[in-house]
Amino acid sequence: MTDHATRLDHIVLWVSDPIAAAHFYEKAVGLEPVRLAGFSAGEAPFPSVRVSEETILDLMPRAKADRMTMLPGAADSSGHPVNHVCLSLSADAFDALLDRLQGQSVPVSDIAHDSFGARGLAKRSFYFRDPDGNIFEARHYD
Repeated sequence: MTDHATRLDHIVLWVSDPIAAAHFYEKAVGLEPVRLAGFSAGEAPFPSVRVSEETILDLMPRAKADRMTMLPGAADSSGHPVNHVCLSLSADAFDALLDRLQGQSVPVSDIAHDSFGARGLAKRSFYFRDPDGNIFEARHYD
């Protein structure tokens, strides 16, 4: 990538078990694990899952909260997830995600229509939680 437009690079989620979280995101959400083997071998501080070519979710162990010293009070953010993270998908990928989540018995909200987001009004959207309580919205615009 050679342009310098502002993009979302990563989001860090606090999780109790990074390996279990990575498996959830792989099997239920369909996101590819990154550095999972390295984390399991003690060679990486945390694993991630790939959302797109340029965006990942880092799965940070809550046990590392006391090491978050980049800003005063950063360690206090452990256990305080963001309101939600939204994944924008194609209509087919949206349906496949819903099927996978339901197949894994992950509770999902009712389907909403015409909710506002970065690209205008989404045709459909729904919410679900990961095993650590982080809330995700899935939507499609097409």
